[in-house]
Amino acid sequence: MTRKYFGTDGIRGRVGEGNITPDFALKLGWAAGRVLSEGQGGEILIGKDTRISGYMFESALQAGLVAAGVDIRLLGPMPTPAIAYLTRTLRGMAGIVISASHNPYEDNGLKFFSADGDKLPDAVESAIEQECDRTLRTVGPAQLGKVKRLEDARGRYIEFCKGTIPTTLNLKDLKVVLDCANGATYHVAPDVFEELGAQVTTLGGKPDGFNINRDVGSTNPQALMKSVVREGAALGVAFDGDGDRVLMVDQAGNLIDGDQLLYILAKSRREQQSLKGEVVGTLMSNLGLEHALRGLGVGFARTQVGDRYIMEHLKQNDGILGGEPSGHIICRDRTSTGDGIVVALQVLAAMQQADQDLGDLAAGMRKYPQVLINVRLEEQKDILGLPEVQDAVASAERELGEQGRVLLRPSGTEPLIRVMVEGADQAQVTAVANHLADEVRAQIGD
Repeated sequence: MTRKYFGTDGIRGRVGEGNITPDFALKLGWAAGRVLSEGQGGEILIGKDTRISGYMFESALQAGLVAAGVDIRLLGPMPTPAIAYLTRTLRGMAGIVISASHNPYEDNGLKFFSADGDKLPDAVESAIEQECDRTLRTVGPAQLGKVKRLEDARGRYIEFCKGTIPTTLNLKDLKVVLDCANGATYHVAPDVFEELGAQVTTLGGKPDGFNINRDVGSTNPQALMKSVVREGAALGVAFDGDGDRVLMVDQAGNLIDGDQLLYILAKSRREQQSLKGEVVGTLMSNLGLEHALRGLGVGFARTQVGDRYIMEHLKQNDGILGGEPSGHIICRDRTSTGDGIVVALQVLAAMQQADQDLGDLAAGMRKYPQVLINVRLEEQKDILGLPEVQDAVASAERELGEQGRVLLRPSGTEPLIRVMVEGADQAQVTAVANHLADEVRAQIGD
């Protein structure tokens, strides 16, 4: 479906440019209020991460929603999954998140949750876009919306997170380093782990509006990796700016990515006989994950890149577990969206049930070497459909056999062709990737 404003994860960009402006946020709030409130009552919840521009967009959204006659609950700085959870439990008509996730503070974005805590259906987003193009008309003074602040939002969500693991799980004396990315988990995650008994050291826990994701968090885990070793901690946990992604670090300082975490959770749930359906990854999921799950007798499916597509597949096939290498992992048996804190707790529960360290659990999956080469396009051209490129891909796939994988795809955000090759042998993978990239460059030059 062609979109004018919405992407696969809401609307995002540089503050002050394009649609990331206060006047557009006001109009979007009004349009969303009109569409979402049609035929139903209730409130719309608004939460945000810690970037400085959040105040501006929060105020603009408020004005638009109130003008449409919609009541609002302000949550303040809260993780994205907390907003999904609170929207569902407070019976809100929708939730709005002001965040640009793992992007730097110069960016921001707006994304929506339905009353069920899921992403909005395509048809609803389309209706909001159409309403955005109409003239803003304020309801009468007696019908204007009201605004309240939910004072106990943080406490409600902390209790929810703790409730997603067995009451027998006790983190007493477990040393943990948490990297909150100077983002929305800074005043939530440390309390969750401490209340469960852990000894917590916190990195990235002092947001100032400008330092979100800067040299910390799941996109910059180097500081966490060093800190775990220095502190003699059992593990480290890295969230992104809005708390819907998580990566972990074992006691030796090794990074455990989203594919490895997904393997650990799938293995644990299979052993507990609670795994339903096949595990879902994306086109970028490591081939080692697919092979490791096959060894467990667990089915695996790939979707397009993006948690929206993972969730769609899980729902259609009654599955409960899916995710991306970036650490955006969905446990549908616990919550309705990717949740970094909840996923980290599920991994800790798996460690306790198996009586193994994080590194030992991750060792059950062998990550295959992967080479990614970006080939720049000067103009739009269907390179991937050319016979020469298709022949080169077929030849590469024959060379790699079942122990390798080739993926060529256009970037969704830049004029690039992404050439990705995986396989058992690093030298072979590198050679095959370089050959394919050269072939794509040759066709671009024709």
